Amino acid sequence: MSLPTIKPAEARRLLDSGALLIDIREADEHAREKIPGARHLPLSKLDEADFALHRGQPVIFHCKSGARTQANAPRLAAKLSEPCEAFIVEGGLDAWRKAGLPVVNDQRQPLELQRQVQIGAGSLAVVGTLLGLFVSPWFFAVPAFVGAGLFTAGVTGFCGMARILMRAPWNRSVYGAPRRAA
Repeated sequence: MSLPTIKPAEARRLLDSGALLIDIREADEHAREKIPGARHLPLSKLDEADFALHRGQPVIFHCKSGARTQANAPRLAAKLSEPCEAFIVEGGLDAWRKAGLPVVNDQRQPLELQRQVQIGAGSLAVVGTLLGLFVSPWFFAVPAFVGAGLFTAGVTGFCGMARILMRAPWNRSVYGAPRRAA
């Protein structure tokens, strides 16, 4: 079952009438920018979710651009415990912001993990290439290693650089302190 999309202004009208807004983005995305009053339920924890809390109220889902929510609409609809009105914000948080509706920004929070990986991988590739051109061809191994890591991340879903960055001091507010083995 697919969920219908609604414009941000219509979503706002439903919220003012008691609808429940659910942000399906991950913790790092939600910490940096969010719609006031949105409940956070990351897609990665959807299987553990209980939507009994909506009590017949309309439920509105959103992500950053609307694409992630749309792609997961059948999973979201299947989690609703009883028949109710459920929608997707067309264009997600980006469209909400463009419509002039309120958004809470917390610039003290770290950039989204995916962007940190992109910055790190891109920087390593550029520096490795420049060092390979101007210092020693052995430095071309750096961008090759980065490319292999990105390929592996795409194929397997495991990103070693993301795991390392999650433990970085600036990410502790979102991901917590690293856990130590007992």
